[in-house]
Amino acid sequence: MPRGGWGRQGFRAFSWICGDWGVAKVLRAAGGRRAYGGGVEVHLVPCLKDNYAYLLHLPGSSDAIVVDASEEGPVLAELERLGLTPRAILATHHHVDHVGGNEGVLARYPGVKVFGYQTDRGRIPGQTDFLEDAQEFDVAGIGVKALHIPGHTLGAVAYVAEGAAFTGDTLFAAGCGRLFEGTAAQMYESLNLKLGALPDDTRIYCGHEYTLSNLRFAESLEPNNVAIATKLAWAQAARDKGEPTLPSTLREERMTNPFLRVAEKDVVAKVNERLAQDRSPQAVLAAVRAMKDAF
Repeated sequence: MPRGGWGRQGFRAFSWICGDWGVAKVLRAAGGRRAYGGGVEVHLVPCLKDNYAYLLHLPGSSDAIVVDASEEGPVLAELERLGLTPRAILATHHHVDHVGGNEGVLARYPGVKVFGYQTDRGRIPGQTDFLEDAQEFDVAGIGVKALHIPGHTLGAVAYVAEGAAFTGDTLFAAGCGRLFEGTAAQMYESLNLKLGALPDDTRIYCGHEYTLSNLRFAESLEPNNVAIATKLAWAQAARDKGEPTLPSTLREERMTNPFLRVAEKDVVAKVNERLAQDRSPQAVLAAVRAMKDAF
């Protein structure tokens, strides 16, 4: 995996179009430079084994936001390469593989604000701002909204900005994070109600390159899902070329992510033997997550 980041290179345009027979068709084409919403540019920075940090800035501006400074080396190198100065670090949660680079970035750029959820006080290095659910703020000229999305951890936050959502380890492409601190009910609400309320074309930038393994699991639950098979083939080709599989879109996730499809009969059937009296979507999600833990 390259260490210099993938910058603004376009990897694919992914759109779903319903044909005359109502069958979802997938069209993928090489994209151009990435520019979303009001023109905010997003740069992917590979870190550690399979993490991603992200750099956001307005075109022509040197002021930047860092999302999840996993480790200082790649983040600082990419900031320097792009001629960017960080004004804030947005931490999606407190795990060290997402905040391990905070202190290094702060040592190079003193005075950078560090945002995280209010209950992560003392767990995110250098945290200066303690967010509430749905809190909005501006930094580096970019408007950001924080969504509290517990499940993976109790203080997990998604940052929504300019048509993109940075979801950390809560919502992955075709998956979700393990339930380390939260409950299945919390994860269901975070995925299906909180993040699920965002527009279909919201770009999903998550914390890890887990797409291939997630899609293989999704295919095991829904072997007849054409959308999953198509995206799996595309993702394999992308990884074979050393390219990332991100961003996804919320529309893609609704069609391929089993944790957003817990009401689908094929998904329910796969976990039927694991369900007792409680057959709610939350119980199905818990059963699917347990299957994924052992996959």
